Amino acid sequence: MVDILVVGAGPVGLTMAAELTRYGLAVRIIDRAEHPTQTSKALVIWSRTLELLDRAGAAPPFLDAGLRAHGGAIRSGGTLLGRARFDHIASPYNFALMIPQSETERLLTAHLASLGVNVERQLELVSFSQRADHVEAHLRHVDGREEVLSTPWLIGCDGAHSVVRHGLRVEFHGSAQGDDWMLADVRLGGEGAPATDEVATFLHREGPLVVFPIPGGRARIVAVIGKTDPQNPRPDPTLADVQAMVDGRCGAGIQVTDPVWLSTFRINERKASSYSQGRVFLAGDAAHIHSPAGGQGMNTGMQDAFNLAWKLAMVAHGQASPSLLDSYSPERSAVGKLVLQNASRMTDMATLSPPAAQAIRNMALRFLLGLHAVQDKLSSTMSETDIAYAHSPLSEGPGAGNRLAPEDYDGPPPGSGNRPRLVLMTADTEKGAALATRFPDLLEPGPRRPPDAARLLVVRPDGYIGLSARRGEWNKAEAYLKVFA
Repeated sequence: MVDILVVGAGPVGLTMAAELTRYGLAVRIIDRAEHPTQTSKALVIWSRTLELLDRAGAAPPFLDAGLRAHGGAIRSGGTLLGRARFDHIASPYNFALMIPQSETERLLTAHLASLGVNVERQLELVSFSQRADHVEAHLRHVDGREEVLSTPWLIGCDGAHSVVRHGLRVEFHGSAQGDDWMLADVRLGGEGAPATDEVATFLHREGPLVVFPIPGGRARIVAVIGKTDPQNPRPDPTLADVQAMVDGRCGAGIQVTDPVWLSTFRINERKASSYSQGRVFLAGDAAHIHSPAGGQGMNTGMQDAFNLAWKLAMVAHGQASPSLLDSYSPERSAVGKLVLQNASRMTDMATLSPPAAQAIRNMALRFLLGLHAVQDKLSSTMSETDIAYAHSPLSEGPGAGNRLAPEDYDGPPPGSGNRPRLVLMTADTEKGAALATRFPDLLEPGPRRPPDAARLLVVRPDGYIGLSARRGEWNKAEAYLKVFA
């Protein structure tokens, strides 16, 4: 079996390689860096990503290593404007799992190694060219040795400066936000320190300051520090700078100590015009980068990987037509656009500068965050449990494209095991079994009970509803399956 080449061994590339390997495909994963990331970077794994890790059999080590945050609080001065609780997220994982990216990469690397694949480091993609039935990739080893690899598919998970995206000449639309931000991974003490099981946002006339809890008694502080001056880049902050920022925006009573990472950064918001071209695909930061507000960047990228992997596996195993791969870019590009818009709105709201606008914002937040419907919507958006593919070419019927709630699985999560298959859900078990016999490569052997006995559902290996029809509409089910085949 010829290796699929995954370029980039961050969380997205590791997830991609692990999923493809789990489904029985040969993979090589390369990274030009000598070591994995040593810093915390992305900090949160949300509910939907945990559901997909569970489906892959990889969730328990993350749960053991992470810290469970159960909500978020927004304050202005000494006034609590409101809270959003995560306890009502419709998921077995109704919390934000706080875990440094360095730990996420370590756990994903171990998961991949348990499947028999190791990352090849100090090996970079130099260039590539597409042929009718393969991609020819030119690689360079650290000692200067060149290698030419023929691969059926090339997947670029190689970050914002992606060599793969540049090689495709895909446009990366967007811009940099106009502020400089400060980042500090520290310890917090004192009677005013925020609760260690929630994300604390402090709105201030000079800009927001957000405190994220980290396992091991640490916290990350992120704050706006002023408009960007390209001619005079700001130096990294000192611990004294961080303490002054905390005193000014959070009030007295919080002591900042023991820094392990102090830095400044700018927010870029960009998205690729297409996530695929022929036999080459983009995922993660290679396809989309946006504000860290909401902590959804890494999660969205990992979900790119989960989406593409089952489709590649079904095509590679001859279970489905290659046209199935045409659904990847429209599905995930729409999600990337939505996540970028949401993160941008959150950043714009938090960084309002006119005093009158700040006062109106604070009044609105205090009112809206008192409504359970608003809290629930905010939680489902942040947790990414409300992501849907209503306009996907794979979605047909009322409610198609929606995520099937885990409580309705009636068995193991769809997509579990070593071969991706669609799940047929019907109350008519006899006809369901007969249809499964007709499409043994596409469907699980036996049907499951649907959450609504009047419906006939076909559920994708990633847990989203592909077909939603009335109970007796077997002709629609057959037509839907023939599209895959």
